[in-house]
Amino acid sequence: MLKAEYQERGPVPQDVIEAVPFEKPALGEGEVLVELLAAPINPSDVLTLTGEYGMLPPLPAVGGNEGVGKVVELGPGVDKPAVGQTVLLPVGCGTWRTHLVAQADKLIPLPNEADPQQLSMISINPPTASLLLSEFVDLQPGDWVIQNAANSGVGSYLIQLAKIRGFRTVNIVRRESLIAPLKEEGADVVLVDGDDLASRVKEATGGAPIRLGIDAVGDTATGRIADCLAEAATLVNYGMMSGKPCKISPASLIFRGVSLKGFWLAKWFENASPEQQIAVYGELTKLIAAGKLKAPIDSVFSVKDIKRAVALAAEGERSGKVLVTA
Repeated sequence: MLKAEYQERGPVPQDVIEAVPFEKPALGEGEVLVELLAAPINPSDVLTLTGEYGMLPPLPAVGGNEGVGKVVELGPGVDKPAVGQTVLLPVGCGTWRTHLVAQADKLIPLPNEADPQQLSMISINPPTASLLLSEFVDLQPGDWVIQNAANSGVGSYLIQLAKIRGFRTVNIVRRESLIAPLKEEGADVVLVDGDDLASRVKEATGGAPIRLGIDAVGDTATGRIADCLAEAATLVNYGMMSGKPCKISPASLIFRGVSLKGFWLAKWFENASPEQQIAVYGELTKLIAAGKLKAPIDSVFSVKDIKRAVALAAEGERSGKVLVTA
């Protein structure tokens, strides 16, 4: 059994984490042993290793915030979930390990017939994309949404969910090679970022008003998205891939009344009722199980190759998510 552990944080994420062997733990009352099926490496995981994320676990820690596994052993007093059942792992439990012990009543059963690699990414990016589309602007079928970092995990889910809900998307990327893949995912418009973005967006949409903008980059990219929005529109920032604060002009904020808001899924969880959470995840699970919602996967590494996996995930030149398996 192996776990991807880090004793410190540092500027090069792959340098601080390594695969460490551990003995099979004894199961206590109400516990089960779960074998990892798949766990993604998200930007937040990389930022956690470098110490730049908004919420950092105490050290030493095991990497990974989400994933799915298969129940392989039941502890005393446990009769479900059954051995062999695919389960959603608790968020933040350190999922980059071949096996983990969990409280049985904290595990959410998932469809065994669904693709575990796609299910492994359900906890963070899909609900983020879903809520970005529903929590800020009352969009109607036919409305336009614009986002940058459109080739990211959230960006990919947002394109697909917008299509399912009847919205149209303008998707901003950094290189032309990403245009064709995003078009295949259902993107209506894909443009390479640049200083003349607003004029090109206006031409591509026929001047249609865009009331919702979504920014994951920060810095001047935030302002370029704002320049594309209609009067009194809402711009939501959920990431800082540039490593710099959002920059937006007074012309957008004052004269056109654009509102800049922030979104963090962890904060949403703090305020959402159990019923609201079940509704969001219920919809997403059905879509993923039916093959209607999926994310591109760049590569898959075992826990023993965690250094290579993290190094690749930290790079920008990828064609999808990096996953960790047992």
